[in-house]
Amino acid sequence: MHLIVTEKNIAARRIAAILAPKKPKKVRISGVDSYQYETAQKEKTVVIGLSGHIVGIDFPKEYNNWQKVEARTLIDAEIVTTPINRKIVTALKKLGKSAERVTIATDYDREGELIGVEALDIIKAANPNLVFDRAHYSAITPKAIEKAFTELAKVDFNLADAGHSRQVIDLVWGAALTRYISLAAGRLGKMFLSVGRVQSPTLSLIVEREKEREAFIPTPYREIQLELQGEDGKSFEARHSTRRFLDLEAARKVFEKLGSFAKLKSLEKGRRTENPPTPFNTTGFINAAGSIGFSPSNAMRIAETLYTNGYISYPRTDNTVYPESLDLRAQLELFKTGRFKQEAESLLKKSELIPTRGKKETTDHPPIYPASLANPEELKEDEWKVYELVVRRFFATFAAASEWETLRLKLELSGEEFRANGARLIKAGWRWYYPYNAPDDRLLPELKEGDVLKVTHKELLDKETQPPGRYGQTRLINMMEELGLGTKATRHEIISKLNSRAYIHGNPVQPTRTSFAVMETLEKYSPTITRPEMTRKLEEDMDRIAEGKISEEKVLKESRAMLDSVFEDLEKNKAKIIDSLQAGLREDKIIGTCPDCGGELMIRRSRRGGRFIGCNNYPDCNFSLPLPRSGQIVVTEKTCEEHGLHHIKILNSKKRPWELGCPQCNFIEWQKTKEEEKAQKLKKGLPESLQAIEGLGKVSAEKFEKAGVSSVRELVKAEPFELSKLTGISINKIKKFQETACGEKEPENPEALKTTETSKTAAK
Repeated sequence: MHLIVTEKNIAARRIAAILAPKKPKKVRISGVDSYQYETAQKEKTVVIGLSGHIVGIDFPKEYNNWQKVEARTLIDAEIVTTPINRKIVTALKKLGKSAERVTIATDYDREGELIGVEALDIIKAANPNLVFDRAHYSAITPKAIEKAFTELAKVDFNLADAGHSRQVIDLVWGAALTRYISLAAGRLGKMFLSVGRVQSPTLSLIVEREKEREAFIPTPYREIQLELQGEDGKSFEARHSTRRFLDLEAARKVFEKLGSFAKLKSLEKGRRTENPPTPFNTTGFINAAGSIGFSPSNAMRIAETLYTNGYISYPRTDNTVYPESLDLRAQLELFKTGRFKQEAESLLKKSELIPTRGKKETTDHPPIYPASLANPEELKEDEWKVYELVVRRFFATFAAASEWETLRLKLELSGEEFRANGARLIKAGWRWYYPYNAPDDRLLPELKEGDVLKVTHKELLDKETQPPGRYGQTRLINMMEELGLGTKATRHEIISKLNSRAYIHGNPVQPTRTSFAVMETLEKYSPTITRPEMTRKLEEDMDRIAEGKISEEKVLKESRAMLDSVFEDLEKNKAKIIDSLQAGLREDKIIGTCPDCGGELMIRRSRRGGRFIGCNNYPDCNFSLPLPRSGQIVVTEKTCEEHGLHHIKILNSKKRPWELGCPQCNFIEWQKTKEEEKAQKLKKGLPESLQAIEGLGKVSAEKFEKAGVSSVRELVKAEPFELSKLTGISINKIKKFQETACGEKEPENPEALKTTETSKTAAK
């Protein structure tokens, strides 16, 4: 029996359908789908898909107690392999016993090779004598798969070792440093502070940029802008040749002397050529997808779906040069029908197809290209947008340059020089195929030297210099690539992790105060963690493992030694690190100033674990506001004009961030809504007496009557906190009676603010 192992079930199904002489039979093995058929030579073949990694690495259970096991001991702790998907492991063992040969057909990169070797090790444990080989492919299309299984290769154990070394290094560095910093900060449980070999230098970039912004002192300047009109009635803008007047008074004097007519002193026409773009590698694709609204993680998720369904080639590649083995004309001919027929036919008229070439050329995978024809009806809207982007980029790499006609004007007005520029596209070239982010024509009227133009509007603009911009996610990925942080397959995942840990939010990315606290502490007391040199060195070592130039064992030993030296710095400064982290993290909880006493309003926790905003002058001051029960709370820099409180954002995994805004405005609005709902319920009628309310007995009714609440209407309108003080009945019970009387239920929206535990009770 020939066993073929792919990375995912969808790949197994597609590859089986391509290789089988007729439709393969789906057979469940230990609860896992497999696809079986006989070849023309009567060889039974079984194709089975994994679910990515089916085994993982971890420390033994005795290392799990953070308080009892010191973080530093994790550096040299034993690493154990544990099953992640037991059903697939069982299925592989069962199939392995009867297999004569195995073909690993996982994705061809470090991660894919490691996943394949993990599966191979499980199969070989059941059948040590079987023969095994490797199928390399970059697209799941009939042509690519048939070629891959005709030209089988050897399993690359060096490449798998490089992937395994990354797993071990990231586990040891991440676990040891995360445990140490979290314990020092007193942040355990779900609120732990993660630190990582790649994520910390990346976060440092973001925090440093924010510091530059905060330290930036704007410089005021003025601009003088005109609107001019030609003889044909068409208008255009011109600016003073001194683009920025730092002398504000000088700008005012120039502006005041300007007359009503300008003379065209010179007119300079020119041509500008715009070369076509290079083929997509992963970073280039992420940048382009970002320009049309896709986050890096979303773009890669969609690209992965398109790849496994056979529509595009493998999306994780550094290559920007099409290999000679790729039949480019045949790929273009796929599009002679369908949505891109006109573009394809235009390119196919060329006697020779000469694509552009980027600077990076590798041999593992080609650049990203469209592998098969798709129609919009076959794909979801977002999938079609990404697919079309890939198709059009592929076309553009064969197209001619685009050409622009440029026009530069110099004008004189009251002894002052003004300038204007125009441009128009005269030859579309590659932009006809790839219209994304094309600059607009800046058309000027027909003019000649000496023309007199009417000034229809003039404006003196007060401006100021701006701080350096925050990094967009795509720009951040470019920075990570330049600095050697992470890989093409992991950079977008690092950004997602920083988001999920509430270290950053938004796009462009903005660091939280927690980020400042952690990064400033590490930079001061153990800067190695925050700088790219360390992780770049380890990345280079992993490349050398893949090339067979160094052993995995040697790299892991060196990595542990590096981490041990980091802990030397941490241990020497432990007390200072604790003080620095706890002081910094306190700032991240401050929401604003208490309106009742002027104290600090902070995010706090009740005895029951609930969260609320409370005054630090409690118990002298009881002012407080409720918070949602779940999600990571991010305090943003935006403040409420009315209440002066910082706006809040709630992060929930796999959901869009909830922009809660000012917590006091939000609570007032919520109270208003509840009062309106209560008024509507009152109109519908209430129970006849207090004891008619479900759960409210004679004793409670007597307590309410002694407190002056003798009717259901009075109970519903009563303030729970005050009534609780008078009766001794808990606030929660009173509220439950009120809700039962009105027939209310818990809000279905999980993002609704809950007040089952009021902030006053929480403060107590």
